[in-house]
Amino acid sequence: MDYVDLQVGFDAPDFALPSDSGETIKLSDLKGKKVILYFYPKDDTPGCTKQACSFRDNLGVLQSKNVVVLGVSADSVESHKKFKKKYNLNFPLLSDEKLEVIKKYGVKKTIGIERSTFIIDEKGKIIKIYRNVKVDGHVEEIKKFLESN
Repeated sequence: MDYVDLQVGFDAPDFALPSDSGETIKLSDLKGKKVILYFYPKDDTPGCTKQACSFRDNLGVLQSKNVVVLGVSADSVESHKKFKKKYNLNFPLLSDEKLEVIKKYGVKKTIGIERSTFIIDEKGKIIKIYRNVKVDGHVEEIKKFLESN
């Protein structure tokens, strides 16, 4: 699939990716819930760890709003398992080693992956896009957005 510049209001591209638990997670199976789909460059690096721990620490609040959090990178399932265990992460990490979903969402850059977050509504539509995410305060921004939607 060619790169598409996704916009708010577009249908979120469906996908099926393996998670750190070994199960395959399909976006279309999550209809009826809001989804925070966040893309990050690499497991167990300073910024990515800080970001993942921020989602971990706020997961209860997010889940109380009927929200599912999914982290996606090009790291392997094995890498995700180690990362998740090391930091006691409490949400699925999805492995996109072939960069298929990363490309569908337009977060593949010349070098690496753009730290990006997509919020998808209960019907599968994109309702918010954050690109070039700065880790500090990001989850707070998301919580504020969810309060008003």
